[in-house]
Amino acid sequence: MATLATGVAVVTVADGRDDVGATVSAFSSVSVDPPVVSVSVSSDGYMAEVMEEVGAFAVSVLGAGQRALAGRFSAEGRPSARLLVSGQPHHRGERTRAIVLDDALAALECSVRQRVEVGDHVVFFADVTGFPEVRGTGPSLVRWSGRYHSVG
Repeated sequence: MATLATGVAVVTVADGRDDVGATVSAFSSVSVDPPVVSVSVSSDGYMAEVMEEVGAFAVSVLGAGQRALAGRFSAEGRPSARLLVSGQPHHRGERTRAIVLDDALAALECSVRQRVEVGDHVVFFADVTGFPEVRGTGPSLVRWSGRYHSVG
């Protein structure tokens, strides 16, 4: 699967105590009407636990210039998402209160509709509940052959 280029996004959750976030490349559109997306995260990680508990999250689709940010959100033992976006323009989504990156190429707010365990991951299917305003432009950031690349 490493030979299949995939888009890179940051998923964030506001759980009432803190902000949690992770870089994902297993994110895709499932349905246009109604708008539904899927995102896959490791089943033994804290992210899966918080996404299920809260039931809502935000997705910021990253551009080529956000490679370092993708790395921050994918690092082991990473701190709070609030610390990871320090110095980065961001705001909170109106519906989820999760962090949205202002310089993302696109952003969505989502409400979990279904959770399915598959192997060592959990796939969350979620209704798109909002499209926060963002201002990113330029090429997309993709993951291919184990590394980040730009497309566009």
